[in-house]
Amino acid sequence: MFKKDFKNDVVEIRGQKIALGESKLIKITVDRLPTGTLIEIPVYVFNGEKAGPTILLQGGLHGDEVNSIELIRRMLIDKSYKIYRGCVIVVPLLNVFGFLNFSRDMHGKDVNRSFPGSKRGSLASRVAYYHMKELVKNVDFAIDFHTGGAQRNNFAQIRYTLQDDRAKKLAHIFNAPFMMSSKLIPKSFRNECYKNNIPVLVFEGGESLRLDEISIEKGINGTLNILRYFNMIHKSVVIPSMDKSIEITTRKWIRAKIAGMFSTVIKNGDEVTKGQILGHIMDTYGETNYAVKAPFDGFIFAINNFPIINMGDAIFHIGKSEI
Repeated sequence: MFKKDFKNDVVEIRGQKIALGESKLIKITVDRLPTGTLIEIPVYVFNGEKAGPTILLQGGLHGDEVNSIELIRRMLIDKSYKIYRGCVIVVPLLNVFGFLNFSRDMHGKDVNRSFPGSKRGSLASRVAYYHMKELVKNVDFAIDFHTGGAQRNNFAQIRYTLQDDRAKKLAHIFNAPFMMSSKLIPKSFRNECYKNNIPVLVFEGGESLRLDEISIEKGINGTLNILRYFNMIHKSVVIPSMDKSIEITTRKWIRAKIAGMFSTVIKNGDEVTKGQILGHIMDTYGETNYAVKAPFDGFIFAINNFPIINMGDAIFHIGKSEI
């Protein structure tokens, strides 16, 4: 499946060329603030001396998902991208405007719903357009790092496109605690890459505007597993051993049947049994106490951390493996 002759040759981004054996930081200007301050997207390119795959690693597609940015930042500091074979293109923060405004969006537009973009469209659309035109055209596959949102904490997991056998193989190599297929979303980055025959893994870990150490650790280790598999990094790099990834085949959101104050009694990532109490919803006067129970045996891989719940709110994501 990955026996193709990878040929990472000279990589060219915005007119700058990175030859074999070279590394370079490229700053791509995307816009200016009303004050005139330039806004730039940093792109690191690590081009090995020997032929191998070219991988895109990106964080901050949604500006408030800071865990994805921190994960990549730590790998840069630890020099985990010392590449001997193939090429790694690293974008720690794609959505600079969202990051500055603690927002998922860029000027009110979701970049991850703006692909393939347009060079004459909104800022989000233009960023999507040049991202595909300048960066993605160079890569063989990509890992897109995300978190949960709106107080929802995702336990470390890898999502891939069901129709893409290569992406599923990469998901097994990454070896996150959980892995699952997910549908393609129109105008998303993964959907556009799929159209261009580029497999994409989506790593989900933690929640927006929060750092989650477990997710950061699992994301780094999974990325190193990919780089090690393709012999892109030195064998001396230590990767902690992890249990085999649990492949989720059936999943559903458990939703609140009443409104109230919400508290959990289990931890994210726990294995649970049918009928087990997962949490409680209580009114503010202490007169009601509704127990939230597991609908089937499975694993909890996302929890809503917001304590004030309305009827119908998603509070637990539960899945089971039938493999």
